[in-house]
Amino acid sequence: MSGRLKLRRGVVVAEDPLTVEVDGERRPAWADTGLLGEMREGDKVVVNTAALDLGLGSGGFDVVHVNLTRGLSASGESADHVIKLNYTSLQHPVAPVELPVRLSPAIGGKGAPEPRGAAMPTLVIPLHGHLAPAAWAAAQARPGLRLGYVQTGGGALPGSFSRDVAELRERGLLRGHVTAAPAYGGEHEAISTPGALDAAANALGWDAAIAGPGPGIIGSDTTLGHGGMEALNTAHASLSLGLPTLLSPRLSSGDPRVRHNPVSHHTLTVLSMLLAPVTIPIPQGHPDPLPKLKGAAGSHHKLHEAAVDLPGYEATKLPSSTMGRTIEQDPLFFAAALASGWVLGESSAGGAGVG
Repeated sequence: MSGRLKLRRGVVVAEDPLTVEVDGERRPAWADTGLLGEMREGDKVVVNTAALDLGLGSGGFDVVHVNLTRGLSASGESADHVIKLNYTSLQHPVAPVELPVRLSPAIGGKGAPEPRGAAMPTLVIPLHGHLAPAAWAAAQARPGLRLGYVQTGGGALPGSFSRDVAELRERGLLRGHVTAAPAYGGEHEAISTPGALDAAANALGWDAAIAGPGPGIIGSDTTLGHGGMEALNTAHASLSLGLPTLLSPRLSSGDPRVRHNPVSHHTLTVLSMLLAPVTIPIPQGHPDPLPKLKGAAGSHHKLHEAAVDLPGYEATKLPSSTMGRTIEQDPLFFAAALASGWVLGESSAGGAGVG
């Protein structure tokens, strides 16, 4: 039996950073203002305290469920009829970005979608920490690249929660942000990951896409029960659309957990379960993960080496820590993402990155 919602009444005692007092204790909190509206000091709220009570790392704060002071007066009116977070208390209407039905009986039988011509390369990332270095490296490989981000499940679902996305958009390193169900709250909404990638390739004008989970990947001490498995679904979506598909490997030289160092079991599991070949970018000058990656790739997947510029990325002041570790403490983690971004940029220009 799943645990019940752990909801408590509280009062907003500070707005920046958002702090809520619950039973006399001041606690850090986060509110999805896109759904709930603004939070002001003195507002009476209901918060979900489960994550903070459990001492979770990236989710170590209370989440505002409803603002009792001003949130109940919002109209919530919309002409849209597609619902996200459906059948939950936070369900809300959105306008889906998916393209109209295109039927081609000659391809896949009656009712099969007809593929469009755009061969937009897609980089599937294992966790959100790869997004910023990959986006920066892609721009270095191809200046002027129109790169977008498709946020999938596997991590944080609210699109507004990612500070990385906001900064990358501000710097012009991302052209757009689509949240694919169950994620929500991006600049565009997609009901499915295939729908998001299809729209990105054929309607949004992207040259390339990065697709993967939001911050705070879901974890458990199991082989298949973790957010990293979302990469399998995302890669299959890209492959099924006929898009050149790259998989950014989760590598580490600083993670104390054997299952993630030097190659994460997340990456190895996904590679073993993929039903079609993908390209795996790997950073030059980092030989430690090569034996495991070569073993996992076999003759099925393609390894593609790329040079990386760790000092150049660090100088940008873009996000440069993972689970509290800096680039100096875990260079391999960032090197993997930088190599992947570089190969993505090359591929979008018609390079040899994806076979």
